[in-house]
Amino acid sequence: MPYKHNADRRHHIAKMNFRVTNWPEYEAGLRRRGSLTLWMTPEALARWHAPRRKTRGGQPRYSDLAIETALTLGCVFGMRLRQTEGLMNSVFDLMGLEIPVPDHTTLSRRAQTWKLPAQRNPPLPDGPLHVLVDSTGLKVYGAGQWLEEKHGARSRRNWRKFHLAVDANSGEIIAHRLTDQGTDDPSQVEPLLSQIDGEIDQFTADGAYDGKPTYQTVLQHSATANVVIPPRSTAVESNGDTGPPDQRDKHIAAIAKDGRLQWQAATGYGKRARIETAIGRYKGLIGRRVRARSFATQQTEVAIGCIVLNRMLACGRPESVRRQVRQA
Repeated sequence: MPYKHNADRRHHIAKMNFRVTNWPEYEAGLRRRGSLTLWMTPEALARWHAPRRKTRGGQPRYSDLAIETALTLGCVFGMRLRQTEGLMNSVFDLMGLEIPVPDHTTLSRRAQTWKLPAQRNPPLPDGPLHVLVDSTGLKVYGAGQWLEEKHGARSRRNWRKFHLAVDANSGEIIAHRLTDQGTDDPSQVEPLLSQIDGEIDQFTADGAYDGKPTYQTVLQHSATANVVIPPRSTAVESNGDTGPPDQRDKHIAAIAKDGRLQWQAATGYGKRARIETAIGRYKGLIGRRVRARSFATQQTEVAIGCIVLNRMLACGRPESVRRQVRQA
């Protein structure tokens, strides 16, 4: 690990090499991600208009499905609302469809109240899940650094905290939350797990989630779950408790006995790197910032981004295996 502090005292780990075993299928999936083929199913056309309202208030013209379709296309092609409106108009004209398109004002207003239907959540795989949890920061769209360089005025930078849970086997985002920058990571474990209906076999997170509240939250969701979180360097076993050692105490004892690297190999903590890959995939394909102004619209923007990312991943994902190092 070059260019690190205390490099002379760090463990130097050789970079692992992997090879993709399903390259033809994965390559075809990458090409499908760039396809411009669009179609409207009869079911989507039938549900394009909003159902008739039975309570007081104005009658919405477009259904949530129509709003989601427009926002999804805008997210995929990196367009703002006006450009998204023009794209949908041109696509429907080419398809010969005479259906109205939500204008940019309607999209902006409806995005504040749009919610992902429960039946639209991605289907979970059979059997217990290995859940990876982490968070990252997303910048808020604005002048930011340009103001500082132009006028010399220091502006307070705002950003949002993006919490997500990923299935370790498929790499799909199965739960997410968007909060302000002051929200701590452990407080979002319960909201994330509440979005997961399946049983959890293993819960893996980094040291920021260390603490008994996280263990209790995970075990309340799945009583037999294996919680893998590296304890802090100053952590000590809970000698005051009279019962048998809990999972956290076992981690502390194992690290003290065998070392951190052997503990990581024994617990499968190395799979946590897959959520770092998911975060990098989100920022590379969807973006490193949120463009919406209001917090409610920013939550919708992130939710649409997760849907788009999961669909891209479903087109084709690599199956990689570690290369065996030949001994000289």
